[in-house]
Amino acid sequence: MIIPSLLDTDLYKFTMMQVVQHRFAEAQVEYRFKCRNPGVDLSPYIGEIEQEIRALCDLRFTPAELDYLRSWRFFKSDFVDLLGLFHLDQRFIKVSRISDSAHEIDISIKGPWLHTILFEVPVLSIVSEVYFRNTVAQPDFTEGRRRLDAKIAQANTITGSDFRIADYGSRRRFSRDWHEQVLRVLKADMSMHFVGTSNVKFAMDLGLTPLGTMAHEYLQACQAVGPRLRDSQTFAFNMWAREYRGDLGIALSDVCGMDAFLRDFDLFFCKLFDGVRHDSGDPFEWGEKLIAHYQKMRIDPHTKTMVFSDSLNVPLAMRLYEYFKGRIGTSFGIGTNLTNDLGYEPLQIVIKMTRCNGQPVAKISDEPSKTMDYDPSYVAYLREVFQVPESDAACAE
Repeated sequence: MIIPSLLDTDLYKFTMMQVVQHRFAEAQVEYRFKCRNPGVDLSPYIGEIEQEIRALCDLRFTPAELDYLRSWRFFKSDFVDLLGLFHLDQRFIKVSRISDSAHEIDISIKGPWLHTILFEVPVLSIVSEVYFRNTVAQPDFTEGRRRLDAKIAQANTITGSDFRIADYGSRRRFSRDWHEQVLRVLKADMSMHFVGTSNVKFAMDLGLTPLGTMAHEYLQACQAVGPRLRDSQTFAFNMWAREYRGDLGIALSDVCGMDAFLRDFDLFFCKLFDGVRHDSGDPFEWGEKLIAHYQKMRIDPHTKTMVFSDSLNVPLAMRLYEYFKGRIGTSFGIGTNLTNDLGYEPLQIVIKMTRCNGQPVAKISDEPSKTMDYDPSYVAYLREVFQVPESDAACAE
């Protein structure tokens, strides 16, 4: 089976899930799948994907896994107790062929947010690995290792220990086994710069630091569960701060665009959060805006961190590090380029929340390639409320 453990997912799924348990336990949500690669036919693998999902739904957390989660101070005992009873329920997920398409598939997830939030990452990992084990008969792992070694050699040319790279590659990895090999090599050969992984299972097994805070779905859901749409970002950040009391202090900036984020990210939040994560749009322009905002708030940018995580590779991370060096702290989460770079085109697959409590939710992206089938009338309303102008670059992700 592809997924051997419910810990084989990203840390931010657990950190968000704890907030859901304590603040939004009754929320009902819907997620949809999208493959952005033109011409990729996933329909022959529906049966195999379904088989792997059935195996995923049979998993339970082990006592050792629960003890590991309990060892982190930001997880509360009642949340870990809940996980001791938890399993993913197959009733809430459906895989099917899209009726008006010859090759596209649909994966829909619908049910209580608390009971569906852990589907996304392992299901995407399943789709990616099923696809590659059916389309690449003899993977060229020698080429994959050559590429990985080149990345490590390049990163190691930077002598400063403040150049920090983390693995964010669970969702679109080539395979679980290859993911593990990549992490072992990074730990051994790039230890000065390699700071951890978003994958909780590998963090536990390999003695790495698990990394992550919040994702887009959390702020999207707050569009529906908050008091009013215009206050959804501030509501989300306030609820997060109440839950974690200073831990996990990286805010996500791009659910409604950077300008709308900065209008809400006032002096209180600037002081409260340790930094901000970038996940769409030009990273250099984004960083300049964030530094200027901190300076406007009379906060020393040197005390804050920018986390970059949008389609990164090592050369881009190095350029960003050198560009912002000495001005603000930086950290880099590299995903697909670490865990699925063997010479084959990776799948650009996502599972995004589209509805919460019966109403549409959405994310507005500055990156045209990151499209998602959100309700167009709601996206237009979201733009109006957050003053996001229509442009050739902006789209619903």
